[in-house]
Amino acid sequence: MDAFLVIASKRDERRYADRPVPEAVVERILDAGRLSGNSQNKQIWRFVVVQDPTRRERLADAVYAPGNVRGAALVIGITGRPYDTGRCSQNMMLAAWNEGVASCPNSVRDAAAAAEALDLEEGELAMVISFGYPTRPRDPESRTAEEWSARANRKPLDELVTRL
Repeated sequence: MDAFLVIASKRDERRYADRPVPEAVVERILDAGRLSGNSQNKQIWRFVVVQDPTRRERLADAVYAPGNVRGAALVIGITGRPYDTGRCSQNMMLAAWNEGVASCPNSVRDAAAAAEALDLEEGELAMVISFGYPTRPRDPESRTAEEWSARANRKPLDELVTRL
């Protein structure tokens, strides 16, 4: 799929179909994170794929939107610096959407509980991303990237861009 179409058509999804994400797609999502640019190429992040149901439930209790984690087919925690993990997570979510897998970032509400759930140091977990096939399938190619862009609930560029 065209990269701009993937970007323009991607929407955060919080409800997922009861369908597993194939391991090949999981590996692609993780590799997209690994390939992200990062400060001084230090690559200090770690990706925690949360498969154990007990750990996942404990992690769900530690984020702001627990249902996102509970209903997801795939949950990945990312450790590292905020700027780098932001770039990393966006790569992962766009790679997932390219494969038809929806996603939603989740902020950590209780850092101590999240760390305990994932055997990490408190404050080490930067974000959690839930992934899964959307309950209501969406065909990105049903519209052009420009049509998706026009339908997005975003401020127009002329309100956001200053040219000096």
